[in-house]
Amino acid sequence: MPDAVRRVAVALPRPLPTPFDYCLDANVAASPLRGCRLRVPLGRGETVGIAVDEAQVPQGDTGALKSVLERIDAVPILQGELWSSLVWLARYLHAPVGEVLATALPASLRQGAALPETQAHGWRLSEAGHTALAGLRAGAPRRFAELLATREHSEEDLDARHPGWRAHARSLAKRDLVERIKIDAVVAAPTVPPPVLNDEQRAAADAIASNESFSVALLDGVTGSGKTEVYLDAIARTLARGRQALVLVPEIGLTPQMLERFRTRLGVPIHALHSGLPEGERARSWTAALRGQARVIVGTRSAAFVPLPEAGLIVVDEEHDGSYKQFDGIRYHARDFAIVRAKALGIPIVLGSATPSLESLHNAQAGRYAHLRLHRRAGSAHPPQVRVIDVRKRPLQAGLGPEAVAAIESTLAAGGQVLVFRNRRGYAPVLLCHDCGWSAQCRHCDSPMTVHGAGRRLICHHCGAQRPVPPACPQCAGLALQPQGNGTERIEEFLSQYFANVPVLRIDRGSTQARDGLQKHLDALGTHPGILIGTQMLAKGHDLPNLTLVVVVGIDEGLFSADFRAGEKLAQLLVQVAGRAGRADKPGAVLLQTHHPDHPLLQTLVTQGYHAFADGELAEREAAGFPPFAHMALLRAEAKHGDPVMHFLQAAKRHAADVAIEVHGPLAAPMPRRAGYQRMQLILSSPSRAALQSVLDAWVPLLYAMPEARRVRWSLDVDPADLY
Repeated sequence: MPDAVRRVAVALPRPLPTPFDYCLDANVAASPLRGCRLRVPLGRGETVGIAVDEAQVPQGDTGALKSVLERIDAVPILQGELWSSLVWLARYLHAPVGEVLATALPASLRQGAALPETQAHGWRLSEAGHTALAGLRAGAPRRFAELLATREHSEEDLDARHPGWRAHARSLAKRDLVERIKIDAVVAAPTVPPPVLNDEQRAAADAIASNESFSVALLDGVTGSGKTEVYLDAIARTLARGRQALVLVPEIGLTPQMLERFRTRLGVPIHALHSGLPEGERARSWTAALRGQARVIVGTRSAAFVPLPEAGLIVVDEEHDGSYKQFDGIRYHARDFAIVRAKALGIPIVLGSATPSLESLHNAQAGRYAHLRLHRRAGSAHPPQVRVIDVRKRPLQAGLGPEAVAAIESTLAAGGQVLVFRNRRGYAPVLLCHDCGWSAQCRHCDSPMTVHGAGRRLICHHCGAQRPVPPACPQCAGLALQPQGNGTERIEEFLSQYFANVPVLRIDRGSTQARDGLQKHLDALGTHPGILIGTQMLAKGHDLPNLTLVVVVGIDEGLFSADFRAGEKLAQLLVQVAGRAGRADKPGAVLLQTHHPDHPLLQTLVTQGYHAFADGELAEREAAGFPPFAHMALLRAEAKHGDPVMHFLQAAKRHAADVAIEVHGPLAAPMPRRAGYQRMQLILSSPSRAALQSVLDAWVPLLYAMPEARRVRWSLDVDPADLY
């Protein structure tokens, strides 16, 4: 076609319902564009988008279309199964395709950086380094130089065995004493032989290995039953077939322990993908997977988007965990998207948990998932003894009753370790005036501010606002300001004073922000007697062989929540944190402190276990028409003032009034004001997923077109994890 150009539809990383059209000279870079990154003008600036469609048109038909500034990729970086799965996700979530495609890329690639080099590198001592070695001063840099004097070491090996080596390498490289070199990827023999699997583990491993095509297996094993050993067996068989394996974990803190365990057992480089890594490292792991060089990828929620050109297996560890759900931006669920990808790839997927989600249990009971049970702990470990401690009318110190303090003392005297679990960080949940009743509320949210820094600072955990604790009550000018309740900082203060001769380590978001911060804390404690004070990040998968006592403080809040999932979340949390005790050959004990010892949830968990609770909860969900027996979507809207929010949701409800689904609202959000915005919502529900999706297909375009939508911020959450 003479004088032809290419019209290109480009999906932009913006909340826009449709792609934008641009033009590109048809004679330039004639290879297919779909899935390639393009740099394009947008307004007065420019941005990077993904080409989603193209067509050749006569020069005169392009009108006033702007031209593509740069084609970044010679070949598509989003293609094949990953492309089709991402397009499906955008359609299912009714989310802008440009935002979905951008979410799938590491930040540096999203911004237009070139694909990084994935060649393996190592370090060796230079000729100058060999000459100067004898004259180097004693210290860590010299020890690093001596390590390289014997042979070159890969960066993978140095990361695993010599933490902190990079600073020494930079110091010596500035003096030309060491040099970075390209090496072939090292495939070492496993350094730790696999244990002999027990009968239940072997049966589960064989069942997983028997399927090389799509299947979903729920590996339902009590805490300490050796689910990771089953994963490792399945991954080893996948590698033997020349295929890739993806392992999803819920928390960054789990990855160092799991990476080291996988390295020593599988004998291949393990690539990590999580938000705690530098952007360059994340991009390298993603690109290595794209090129088929990464054979085992371990990552958190965002790793669900990694390319898998030679896929063989997906594992989702702790599949019940709420952190697999993204609560802003693209509100996807990594577990559910991993199942969609496994089906598209035609490979098996394993969902593992000691406390499976009610959705997964329901699917297993319905026969959609294979249900693989591990009923007993691996090796010689036994389940911990669980006691419910009634703290009514009992004196409490930082929330700890006398029975708990005595149990901690005896455990430490016996050489054991203690976990005090309090799922609330900070010093105290609220600051109260004892004279007039004033409390420190966030100025931007309908929520009290949390006291931090031993009573010196107030922080809102919802919007991040901070201010100093006032010297006197702003309402009555009294001096009786008192922190009320107990957070991890206050418990740490008390236990550090009471047990001054043992280490007391606080594990929460504030104390583990550094890279591998959680693992460094655990390594510092080792197997010595000591006390860990932690939030839910310590309830997930950590193996602490000398931990023999768990004390759970402050569970009563979860017993009376309005959230229909609150009981499930609390039950899972209690079982998971209790499972940290007695995982080796030492017996474990768990103390559950409560003002409601006769609550049915506690009684069922203690006397009959998690599955009895789950059966009862599923029956209640079915009677109430809640998930997994119904499918929901949540339309949230917010604005500085409430009227535009109400008008938008009322108009949205009118558009959905004649459809065969239930529409509830407009309702105030459980937190009506957050970060200065008034918040309301509509809840859509249907027993049929197909019926709900059909309604959303017609409804969402109408929302974009409504004039009321331009006066609010709104979002749609399909399959919401909670109603907040």
